[in-house]
Amino acid sequence: MKNGIILFVLIVLSLTVKGQQDAQYSQYMFNGIYINPAYAGYKEELNLHSFYRNQWTGIKGAPKSMSLAVDAIANSGNVGLALQIASDKLGAQSSLSAYANYAYRLRIGNSESSRLALGVGAGMVQTGIDGNMLDPLDPGDNRIPIGKQTNLLPDARAGVFYSNDRWYAGLSVDNLIAQYAVKQNNDAAYYPTPKAHYYLTGGVLLPINEVVQLKPSFLLKDDRGGPTSLDINAFVLLADKIWLGGSYRTAVKLYDKSYLQNDLDMKNSIVAMTEIYASPRLRLGYAFDYSLSQLSGYSGGTHEISVGFYIKPKNVRMLTPRYF
Repeated sequence: MKNGIILFVLIVLSLTVKGQQDAQYSQYMFNGIYINPAYAGYKEELNLHSFYRNQWTGIKGAPKSMSLAVDAIANSGNVGLALQIASDKLGAQSSLSAYANYAYRLRIGNSESSRLALGVGAGMVQTGIDGNMLDPLDPGDNRIPIGKQTNLLPDARAGVFYSNDRWYAGLSVDNLIAQYAVKQNNDAAYYPTPKAHYYLTGGVLLPINEVVQLKPSFLLKDDRGGPTSLDINAFVLLADKIWLGGSYRTAVKLYDKSYLQNDLDMKNSIVAMTEIYASPRLRLGYAFDYSLSQLSGYSGGTHEISVGFYIKPKNVRMLTPRYF
């Protein structure tokens, strides 16, 4: 009964409030294509990467997210190309998206690794809701869909990304078209209107000695509706083989959002993560999120795994290490 009440609250909130709707991953800093199309081609090799995230374990209908991305370079590294597919499910709600991304990568300065990338992405988003999974309080409520209803929308994203050997910074936005397309569709009454999400991120690599390097970073996320989210991350790289670290996620107030209730809990979660290079071509990652809100009393935490596989381009003797 308790889990059912929590699920009902989650679904109602997702349908009615102007909160953040994009699927959330904790290991985004190891493959920025999920938040920025300009990241395409950064690794300068064929990069296959996937996520699976089981959020708020122990709560019936809690979010489950999966994604797969592949990116590579073209035109001697001046162009990055990426394909990204993602699936997200929350109770009766579901979402499936696919984006093709293009990044034009400009050499800046004398360093070969210093690049300014301008990226765009175009794709489709299918949202759905299964009325059979809902238990209405009033039988015959016409606000509850009959069976499974789906809605297919075009979408676009854009971003800019700069990186060199020691630091990086990026700015991006998604849901540029879907938020308007859904309003033109009279069949979309059951679906939350996608909102543009803005991402600002940055990080730096600090060598400590020959085998230890420190990488602090941050991510600021805002949808001009719900609370602004801030991730503060810190990782240690050991012998270029093992990343150990974590994140602290919280809400911050950057500008006036008087429409939000005043007693919202600002704390969100803490995250412990590790990424291991099982071989020069294979990377495995795991993250555990622990909620700092009242949800912690109902959930067993969030588990997220990632797998990355790299294929070096032909006729390339050595690649500059890519730490971002």
